[in-house]
Amino acid sequence: MKYLVILADGMADEPQAQLKGLTPLQAASTPNLDKLARTAHIGQVNTIPADYPPGSDVANLSVLGYNPAEYYTGRSPLEAVSMGVELSDNDLAIRCNLVTLSEEENYADRTMIDYSSGEISTAESHELMKSIAEELGSATFQFYPGISYRHLLVWRNGRGSDLQLTPPHDIIGQPVTAYLPSGNQGALLLELMMKSQGILRDHPVNQQRKREGHPPATSIWLWGEGVRPSLPTFQELYGLSGSVVAAVDLVKGLGICAGLKPVTVEGATGAVVTNFAGKIDAALQCLHHGDDFVYVHIESPDEAGHQGNLETKIWSIEQIDQQVIGPLCEDLASFEHIRVLVMPDHPTPLRIRTHSSDPVPYLLFDSKHPSQSGPQKYDEVAARQGIFIAEGHQLMRYFIKG
Repeated sequence: MKYLVILADGMADEPQAQLKGLTPLQAASTPNLDKLARTAHIGQVNTIPADYPPGSDVANLSVLGYNPAEYYTGRSPLEAVSMGVELSDNDLAIRCNLVTLSEEENYADRTMIDYSSGEISTAESHELMKSIAEELGSATFQFYPGISYRHLLVWRNGRGSDLQLTPPHDIIGQPVTAYLPSGNQGALLLELMMKSQGILRDHPVNQQRKREGHPPATSIWLWGEGVRPSLPTFQELYGLSGSVVAAVDLVKGLGICAGLKPVTVEGATGAVVTNFAGKIDAALQCLHHGDDFVYVHIESPDEAGHQGNLETKIWSIEQIDQQVIGPLCEDLASFEHIRVLVMPDHPTPLRIRTHSSDPVPYLLFDSKHPSQSGPQKYDEVAARQGIFIAEGHQLMRYFIKG
């Protein structure tokens, strides 16, 4: 038996007036997903427990079969694991975005223009983060470069700090004054953010981005704090070994903590445009060469949702159908027995440009036990007619055990 999860981050959405009441998933041309749906079980699952933030950290933890109430310790520690950064029990890991703020003189008066600095390239951001680390780094605050706009700050011996931090993608287009770091240690982080603007303002990378018409990275933004996680392995929980195919450090780190082997795909970016075909090819190779289980994460539709771009989100879904689900369907017959789970981790509605806690549609296909009554299309509406799973972490057991 082989098990494959295709996680299309943020793919679920709300009905759109421009689409005459259809969601992007309904409006997209998805012949391969729909073909799979006709012999699959479709339903809804709640991946975000009550009182938890609707982030990809909580949601992917749920989808992978770990109860957030038992195992959630924050987002950034998972990213630290992926980046090979060692954390002690007393360290605090914090996500460090490179963002674009408006240009008011007073930092608190500025507006969040872009949480990703225009999906800044990894090469550019590494140059910027090198300067940040040289100027702001210390024995206490240590900066580590990541992928694109996503980086890491480790606060050595910072565990126990009282902080209230806000994800930048939650406040796009809003003044930042109400969302600056607060709590009894928040001023220390705010000071780092404010100092970063002077370092970034005239940096050659930003000057070149301006000349090319791209948003400059004008500040770091700190959020997503947490402490070192401790997870039982996927093998211990479910008796399966395997791999995680992901570009973003969050999901890669979660997979590593679960004992899954990280697989790097050339051209996989963690952005809207990525190597879709390379991801499914890598996953199928892993399954054909001994893995029991592979978890494939695709960030593209989530980024489109954060950008509020309907056309891009539909394009992203169609690329997943053509370049991921299509090759998968062509290869299904080569497996003696395979189960496939397709789903988003959470919705990223275009209306709010951030995550929501609403249930998401899942598609569960079993090659030896095809459904005789699957719907004609995989989407949010069809999923409401199927089995509803109230606790997201239970879906993995349902997927594996049947």
